[in-house]
Amino acid sequence: MTAKILVIDDQRNMRTTLAMMLRAAGHEVDEAADGASAVEMVARGAYDVVLTDLRLGADSGIDVLRRVKERDPRCEVLVMTAYGTIEGAVEAMRLGAFDYLQKPFSEQEVLLRLERALERRALSGHVSLLASEFRDRYRLENVIGRSPAIRDVMSRIVRVAPTDATVLVTGESGTGKEMVAKAIHANSKRGDRPFVPVNCAAITETLLESELFGHARGSFTGAVAARKGLFEEADGGTFFFDEIAETPMSFQAKLLRVIQEGELRRIGENKAIKVDVRIIAATNQDLPISIAERRFRQDLYYRLNVARFQLPPLRERREDIPPLVDHFLRKYTVKMGRRAELADGVMEQLARYDFPGNVRELENLVEQAVALTVGGVISADDIVPVGTIRPSTPVSKSLAAAVDAAERDAIEGALKEHQGSRERAAEGLGISATTLWRKMTRLGIE
Repeated sequence: MTAKILVIDDQRNMRTTLAMMLRAAGHEVDEAADGASAVEMVARGAYDVVLTDLRLGADSGIDVLRRVKERDPRCEVLVMTAYGTIEGAVEAMRLGAFDYLQKPFSEQEVLLRLERALERRALSGHVSLLASEFRDRYRLENVIGRSPAIRDVMSRIVRVAPTDATVLVTGESGTGKEMVAKAIHANSKRGDRPFVPVNCAAITETLLESELFGHARGSFTGAVAARKGLFEEADGGTFFFDEIAETPMSFQAKLLRVIQEGELRRIGENKAIKVDVRIIAATNQDLPISIAERRFRQDLYYRLNVARFQLPPLRERREDIPPLVDHFLRKYTVKMGRRAELADGVMEQLARYDFPGNVRELENLVEQAVALTVGGVISADDIVPVGTIRPSTPVSKSLAAAVDAAERDAIEGALKEHQGSRERAAEGLGISATTLWRKMTRLGIE
């Protein structure tokens, strides 16, 4: 995971060495020798992570931390200290720093803390738009489509959004489940409060609980300060669980309590904390099948399935392809500052394609076409490689069976490539080791 990083240290050798180490790891790195110039750099551009020394000559790393968090609350801050005590580092963490590094530190330690900070930033998923901009972007006019299925979705959003009903959105990957969740939030009475999305398939069980529920000081190794979880940060707003079926059963029981009681307990604490959060969950799996296979709690399913949205795949609503293509053409010609239009016959060719990746695949194809077009006219060769788009053909097996077969081939291939190491295979597949183990168990892979 690459990132844009700012390193702040008044000692030139330390600053330069650390920056070189991070660049060698593939990150984009800027350097600052004092707090004032660092704050100016943060004001000019967004950073994923800031690494700052606590002692900066005339400046204080604590002051830099405060200014950074004021300008960009999503930026994660790692503080560095060369002194034998951690009081200053603990104070920094109380004020919002992610973690601390005590000098001298190893390259491995720096990269590990940085990776955790980037996971936290990705997990938090805070929408950086102002509330008004969020509502403008996800108002119902931006739900693109003219098919009866999409008109029904918009009608249901209008009815469900003003309520606090828990929502379950199902459908294949790429059908727009998160777009529906954002539209519900933007058109609800919580529209000016946080919308916090979390991809459950991308994180381990331990990290999921710590980041969502928070933890007490000393509750586990490295917990030098108490930290509230994302549920508390989303108080008054909406929490979106993407790929909810990927969560372990133990976590599902704790989530059920949050939904039923409206309260949670931080790891290592017995005190209940009240939270007012609307839950929207999404999955591309068949939850009744998951329940039958004892991979999903039935009681949680009933709690989530209050208001249900079933999004059809794009191949079942082909009349939505032309307006979606037009929408994405406008979006990417403006973004890239280019002129582009489809050649004769390309739209008809697109309308015959099955789009296994659904709307997400269509958007990627249009973005690619706008980037590659010469002369402002998009031909079939521009929008996809020759032969990729083809007329629909009937399949002899169910979608679920096809997905299982594809997953089995991918997992077995990764395990073979990495000599049976689940950890390295999971990394190569872009999923957590826990998710890989669950898939292997479900598919009967030894």
